[in-house]
Amino acid sequence: MSPRTPDQFEGIREEKKALIMNVALEHFSDHGFHATTINHIAKHAGISKGLMYNYFRSKEELLAAIINRSLSQIYTGFNPDRDSHLTEQEFELFIRKVFDMFRENRQFWRLIYRVMMQRGVYENLLSDQSSSYMVGDMPLKDFSADMMRLMTDYFIRKGEKEDADYDPITEMIMFSNTLKGFALTYIFAPEQYPDEYFNKTVDALIKKYR
Repeated sequence: MSPRTPDQFEGIREEKKALIMNVALEHFSDHGFHATTINHIAKHAGISKGLMYNYFRSKEELLAAIINRSLSQIYTGFNPDRDSHLTEQEFELFIRKVFDMFRENRQFWRLIYRVMMQRGVYENLLSDQSSSYMVGDMPLKDFSADMMRLMTDYFIRKGEKEDADYDPITEMIMFSNTLKGFALTYIFAPEQYPDEYFNKTVDALIKKYR
């Protein structure tokens, strides 16, 4: 057998890293982030505790990696050309991509939401001032500020076609809350959205806010 190449070693490392993250996510969800230990994760991942630390220096770093992966899956399709202008087409493609992703891997996103809603986890995500949490190669706090700017500009431009009493900030808040509410309902109670109505709801959401 030929010696493994550096690319093969890197592939093996990435597979093991993904295994650890998937095991950790499941156990963080089932047992709670604070109650789940590194020893527990290592045992269920089939590796030693010492080897765990070759991949993640702490349980907090492991959680950050899981959330970073999840945020990147959602938001890397937002403003794909990375310019300073969010078009109607980009807005629609983003919404469709997000809900296709939720539909294709609902169990994964159910676990993510359950972990993020645990006491202390979500607060840490919101208050973090370091670069621990990332979207792609951008710190979450910077990405969030850029996303807010683009969304605000999008709804201000949308107001040019609306009535005089249109308020872009209120519209943006309503859009955000509707999007999150639909996502949570679908992830935890998919029986409320058979395929026909799931697609119709996505279409209606786009029609209202595009």
